Formats: sequence, C-alpha cells, structure tokens
Amino acid sequence: MRWLLIILLAAGVFAIPDASPCLAHAKPSADISRGPDVLDTDSESDPDISQASPDISDTSPDVSVTSEPSAISDISAADLTAAAAEGGKSDVGVAVMDLDSGQVVSEQGDQPFYSASLSKLILAVDALQQPLSDDDQDLIHRALSASDDNAMDVLWTRFDGMDAIGRVAAEAGLTGTHTPDDPSQWGEVVITANDMVRLYQYILGSPVRDTIVAALSSAPATAADGFDQAFGLLGVTGIYAKQGWMYYLPSDVYLHSAGVLDNRYAVAVLTTNPTGSWTIARQSIDAVTKAVLVKLGVNS
Repeated sequence: MRWLLIILLAAGVFAIPDASPCLAHAKPSADISRGPDVLDTDSESDPDISQASPDISDTSPDVSVTSEPSAISDISAADLTAAAAEGGKSDVGVAVMDLDSGQVVSEQGDQPFYSASLSKLILAVDALQQPLSDDDQDLIHRALSASDDNAMDVLWTRFDGMDAIGRVAAEAGLTGTHTPDDPSQWGEVVITANDMVRLYQYILGSPVRDTIVAALSSAPATAADGFDQAFGLLGVTGIYAKQGWMYYLPSDVYLHSAGVLDNRYAVAVLTTNPTGSWTIARQSIDAVTKAVLVKLGVNS
C-alpha cells in the first residue's frame, strides 16, 4: 500500500517529543493523514505525507499596511521580517489583520503554502451554509476542534470539497487560495497567510461565526490522531485557532497556526521547514508566533 511504501521511504523524519500523527492534516480520503503512517526515528510516528514536492509560485504582492490609524500601526513589515527570521530555516508567511479597521500587515503574506488541515476551516465555512444533519454537525465540530482527518475525509466527499474551496475563495475574496491538483488530497489546497486572515474576517461577519468559533475554542491540546497541536497560537490566552501539520516527502514539514486574538486581531503564521525534524519545525513556528504576539502586546 502507498502508506507502507511511505513508511519505508520516510524513516527518520521530524522529532517532536510531543508529536504524534498530526501533520498530515492535509489529505482527504484514505490516503491523506490517517494516523501514524510515517516512521519518525526521533519521535513517534507522524501522519499525512504526500509524495511530490509542491510546485507553487507566488505571483501576487504582499498586502501592505495602510495609513489609516489602527491598533497594528506600530507593527512594521520590518518587525514581521524579524519575526520570520526567528523561524531559522523555515520558510515563513505571516499576516496580521486588525478586524476593526481591516488594516493588514504581512511578510510574505501572499506566498503560497499547502494548507495541511487549514483546508478544514475553509470547507466548514461552505458546509455550514447548507442543510446539515446532526451527523454533519458532529463531523464539522470534530474536524475543527480535534482536527479529525477521518471526519474531514467524509466531509470532503459529502460536501464537494473541490467546488467548496472555490466558492469560499470567491465569497471571502481569497485571491491566493485554490484547489489541489489531486482532488483526493485536501491537505494540498493552496493558501496564503493574507487569505487566512481575510477568511477569519469573513467568518466573523457571517452566520457561521458562532459554530466555528465554538469548535475552535474547544480544540484540545492533543488532536484526534494523537499529535500535540499546542504550538503556535493554540494555548495562548485569548486566542482560538486552527492548526495544520503535514509531512511532505522528501523532508518538508508543514506547521501552520491561524486564529483570532481577543476578537480583535486575525493572525496567520504559515511555515515549511526542510529539515525533516518535527522538533526544529515546532521551535521555528513557536519563535515566529511569539515575536508577532509580543508586538501585539501578548507577553506569555
């Protein structure tokens, strides 16, 4: 089977003491993040792995800070560049939006990344606008809170994931978000940091707000696949967030954290680390996130 081959090829991946399978949030269907499918010699087994390298190019400019006064006026592009540098070897995209003014500041905010489990948030927005059964509601809650890949596999098929991504992108004005080349790989939806903060702005002004905020606010530290998802924004007081993680052959580790602080700021930190180490990748995203939050007055 494909996963058995991946296990043999990927021996010796990232090491994150608290890591289990959680980085695979990026795949739909049985071949996407499905529990421990990748053998990690440094730690426990990890999920979600694709076989090719992403071929995505950045063609649009970053969102720049406007002159309109707002709570994030003190954050400059230089600040975010410095924050991104805290990620070391990680490729980083960061965006912060003041939800009151709509003002955005970003660093590599339009750089494309594979979504890993952040695609669950996009799909939920579309699904929640349709008639739902109690089972549907439960699947959405599990996908958003515990980042349950099995739930996402069902939702992706049941709610026409490929078209759903396009619909939400059009409704929310997500200019850098598009469907995966392989329809079965929901973790390979392409996103940007700028689009993720725009998505939260859209969600918080829509009828799906309460359901999504409630699910994200109840996210446990340990995800459905056993991965410790308490990195980046998750676990910081006053923040609810959606996490994403995925291992992509030959050695790319995706760790993403996108959420809302004090119902005032939408923050997205997207990272890819080429070292094959979960530990290094986690240290990177935590360092970047901390640097951004300090600028927003959060010191813990």
